[in-house]
Amino acid sequence: MVRWGGLGLGVLAAMGALPLRAAPQAPLTFGIVPQQSASELARLWIPLIAGLGERTGLSLRFATAPDIPSFEKRLAAGQYDLAYMNPYHYSVFAQKPGYVAFAKEKGRRLRGIVVVRKASPIRELSELAGKAVAFPAPAAFAATVLVRAEFERLKLPIRPVFVNSHESVYLNVVQRQFEAGGGIPRTLQTVEAGVRDELRVLWQTRDYTPHAFAHHPRVSPATVQLLRQAMLAAEREDGLRPALEGLGLRGFEAAQDSDWNDVRALGIQTLAALLAG
Repeated sequence: MVRWGGLGLGVLAAMGALPLRAAPQAPLTFGIVPQQSASELARLWIPLIAGLGERTGLSLRFATAPDIPSFEKRLAAGQYDLAYMNPYHYSVFAQKPGYVAFAKEKGRRLRGIVVVRKASPIRELSELAGKAVAFPAPAAFAATVLVRAEFERLKLPIRPVFVNSHESVYLNVVQRQFEAGGGIPRTLQTVEAGVRDELRVLWQTRDYTPHAFAHHPRVSPATVQLLRQAMLAAEREDGLRPALEGLGLRGFEAAQDSDWNDVRALGIQTLAALLAG
């Protein structure tokens, strides 16, 4: 079972408002898609994951991967017990190894955005024709796939360059390595203020069901229900609200597999062709 750099928190503590509590068990890895550097992900996600562990009695260990392609390989191998993954990943890995969605962010739809420097003279997507554009990874659903699909639709040739994370996209654009880059509103909101304040959203996609919180089939229904119950209550918990705010999350709501049918309607083969292009 993969651990990321030994970063793990699973705390057995007072239950608080929740009526049920798990019996001691082996740690569960909670894999987080690497939209940012591992250190930044750990800083943002460990408080939430640890808080959920405290409230459920579950031993939850933060995990990620060096980059999105590595994260995809680990999902394919079923190495995470629980995972936060983008909609395209969910549509693929729900088939094999069979991850099952149980929650998603409350009250938000996912959009891809194109950012440029605030002082950039570029005002239209058409002005990026022929230019190199930074993206996190080929299979980053909103930040890459949806944005590239729009360039394809408009028949605007660009040169996609993959820089491993959303954070790297924003830094590269600010540092003038690229005229523009793909991202999503949440990661733009949580990136360092000195970087965010130097960027401007040029364009955004239509919206889709957001990232999935999903469990591997080996995780018991009772464990999933306990975790989901704690997540749905998180926005009302004083101890968890700061962690949600730090992540730019509004809270959580229950989810089911069919919620991602809007992504499936795009066609997995169509998406795969974009990734290969």
